[in-house]
Amino acid sequence: MRVLVLGSTGFLGRHITEHLRALSGVQVLRAGRSPGADLRVDLTTSTVPALAADLRALAPDAVVNCAGAVGGGPLLLAETNARGPAVLCEALTAADIPVRLVHLGSAGEYGTNAGRQPLGEDSATCPQGAYGATKLAGSLTVAEAALDAVVLRVFNPLGPGSPGTSLPGRLADELLRAGPDGTVRVGDLSAYRDFVDARDVASAAALATTTPGPLPRVLNIAGGSATRVREVAEGLARISGFHGRIDEKGTGSQRSSAVSWQQADITAAATALGWHPERTLATSLADLWNSRTGTPPAPTPAPAPV
Repeated sequence: MRVLVLGSTGFLGRHITEHLRALSGVQVLRAGRSPGADLRVDLTTSTVPALAADLRALAPDAVVNCAGAVGGGPLLLAETNARGPAVLCEALTAADIPVRLVHLGSAGEYGTNAGRQPLGEDSATCPQGAYGATKLAGSLTVAEAALDAVVLRVFNPLGPGSPGTSLPGRLADELLRAGPDGTVRVGDLSAYRDFVDARDVASAAALATTTPGPLPRVLNIAGGSATRVREVAEGLARISGFHGRIDEKGTGSQRSSAVSWQQADITAAATALGWHPERTLATSLADLWNSRTGTPPAPTPAPAPV
C-alpha cells in the first residue's frame, strides 16, 4: 500500500509518517516543499492540472493531508487551510485514480460551546477567527467532495515535539528558559480543552487510511475529556522540577480565550475505526518535556500489521 503524506515535516505529519512507516506492507511517500520530498508541491500555489498529473504518476492508494497553518495572517491561512484542500480534492478527481483522502481538520471549526456538552460531529460549527473559519472551509470541501474521503477533526494535540506555537510547547520552552526558580509568564489558564497525544492522532490517521469500506465524512479525534489548561502548566512544572511562579498576566491566544470549554464525543471514531486514545495526559506531558531535554520517550508497542 502506497500512502502519500502532505505536510510530513510538521508536528502531526512527522508522527503520522513515523507511524505509517512502522506498518507492515505500507510504503510512505512524502509530499511538500522540502528538497527531500518524493513529491515537491506547495498547495498554496499548485495548479490542479499539474498536481493531477503528479498524483496520476505516483498512483498512491491513500493521501493524508497534514498541511495546514495556525498563524501567519489571513492570506496565508486562507491559501493553506482553504485553497490547499480545494486544489487537492480537484486534482484527485481529475487524476481519476482509486484513492482514499484523509484530511486533518481542527476543533477550532466548532468554536464556542456554551452548554458544556461534548461536541459530536453533527454539532454546530461557529469558528472564532480566521484560523477556525479557514480550517472549516477546507474540511467542508473535503467532506463534500465526490471522493472516498474523511476529515479527522483533531482537538488539542500535544506530546513529544509539540511546537512552540502551541500552548504546551510554549509552556515547556518558558520553563526551560526560566530555570527551576524563575517566573513563567503565560496567558489565562482557566479554559478547558480536550487534549490528545500526537501519537494517538497518528494511530487514528493510520486506521482511517487502512480501514476498508466507506467511512463517515467527519470523525472527532480527541482525548474525550475536558481538562483545565492550568493542569497542563502544573503538570509540566512538576515534571521539570519547577518551583518558581507561573504568572497568568502574560499574553495568551485570542483564539483560545474566545472558547472557554471544549470536549469531544469520540464515539464515532471508536465505532468506525476501532480507535481510542491510549496515552494519558501525564505520559504526553512527560514525553513532551523529555523531547525538549533530549531524553528519549518510553517505548510504545509496535502498531499491528495492516
